[in-house]
Amino acid sequence: MLKAGSLLIVGAGNMGGALLRGLLGTGWDPAAISVVERSAVRRDELSAVAGITVTDSPSPSEAVLLAVKPSDAEEACTALQWTGEHRRLLSIVAGVPSELLERWTHDAAVLRAMPNVAAAVGRSATALCAGRRAKDDDVAWAEGILAGIGTTVRVPESLMDAVTGLSGSGPAFLAVFVEAMIEAGVQLGLSRADAAKLATETVWGVGEMLVRSGQDPASLRYSVTSPGGTTAAGLQALEARAFRAAVAEAIGAAAERSAQLRDKGTGSGRAATNS
Repeated sequence: MLKAGSLLIVGAGNMGGALLRGLLGTGWDPAAISVVERSAVRRDELSAVAGITVTDSPSPSEAVLLAVKPSDAEEACTALQWTGEHRRLLSIVAGVPSELLERWTHDAAVLRAMPNVAAAVGRSATALCAGRRAKDDDVAWAEGILAGIGTTVRVPESLMDAVTGLSGSGPAFLAVFVEAMIEAGVQLGLSRADAAKLATETVWGVGEMLVRSGQDPASLRYSVTSPGGTTAAGLQALEARAFRAAVAEAIGAAAERSAQLRDKGTGSGRAATNS
């Protein structure tokens, strides 16, 4: 799938790198992608990818994917060298509102996205919101980029903190759950390798079922829970430990932290730092 035009990726750390791998894995032409990365070590690693231009400073571009740390967002935006009539910025920087990005980029069409780390395997759950200058064709452009790394939903910018807590931080919460499943399996006598395979494939399989069928999770739970059976006993143990409340509290805490970082960045005129 060859994409028309070109894309400048500013920042190729964990998430920027995941996005880059996802784009290349779904058929993007490497010659259409340029990467700006401060780290010399990281630049050397990226230079091994055939066809990609890797530099330590921005080149003229009309389409930019911003993937830097929040504390570096203002500096990165002001260093951009815009060209062409349709200046577009797609930011995946957490906690930096479109209003600031528009100011720092001299009113480019700004779109914000919150992907997650599953972008590396083309399975990111990503939310997208549009700034005040972004038009329908700008949103379509951003969706075209994000389509290469997974599923995208449009949300109002006011809900981006909630998205951060749910799908942005969600992979870490799921990883903890899988860790706990593995440890429980080992304690019950399984080898660690077998427990890990069973746990990870179980989570993967259930996710695949829910996505493909569109089935409500409660319906799936009901279908595998026999009265007085093994699953019912396990669910009762989870409920006794307030499992649902703990999950809601974790997502809420992540969303609240996202709002705190956003407010800090907005109030100071600079982007907040991650924590």
